[in-house]
Amino acid sequence: MEAVVPLLQKIILLAFPILIAVVLHELAHGYVAYRLGDPTAAQAGRLTLNPIAHVDPFGTVILPAILLFSGSPFLFGYAKPVPVNFRNLYQPRRDMVLVALAGPLVNLILAGVAAIVLKSLLSSAFMKSGISPNNAMMILQLAHASLLINVSLAVFNMLPVPPLDGGRVATGLLPPTPALALARLEPYGMLIILLLMTSGALDRILRPMQAFLIGTLL
Repeated sequence: MEAVVPLLQKIILLAFPILIAVVLHELAHGYVAYRLGDPTAAQAGRLTLNPIAHVDPFGTVILPAILLFSGSPFLFGYAKPVPVNFRNLYQPRRDMVLVALAGPLVNLILAGVAAIVLKSLLSSAFMKSGISPNNAMMILQLAHASLLINVSLAVFNMLPVPPLDGGRVATGLLPPTPALALARLEPYGMLIILLLMTSGALDRILRPMQAFLIGTLL
């Protein structure tokens, strides 16, 4: 029973920053698409901060739990993808890149905010502010979790494998022939990610980029 309590505390601690990270990630995609001419997400009721509209049972709950319980060195999840009709965009090829970049960019902004909070918490001025040690520790843990989760999401989603954001960015930037070849991989994208994950290659790819970003932010 004693071992269960810390685990429950860890789950509760991680649930909030994961939810914020994935909801704002998808909301950013929909908002940028809306500003660039596609109202699909707005019409589907997805331009909202209400998490119920975005939560995916597997990606937002089950997958992070599996990674947590399996002791995975990285933790990430995803919300229900925001529907985007690229044909509605003003300049579909260019705007597809901007829409795809919006989600990871929001995660990097959230990671930056978390890094600022962490550095503030560790400053001597904050230590003298009179906040209770328990509250300071809770905020410190939340900020640390938010930093790791948002960096992980940004790095993971920028892998150049469709349907991840990085795959859409690469498809929009590459010349037509290789872009078409990459786009044809989309039905197999999650299988490729799963194979990379189970082989350990995904960790070897993500870890250096995560370390670089965290080191830069801190």
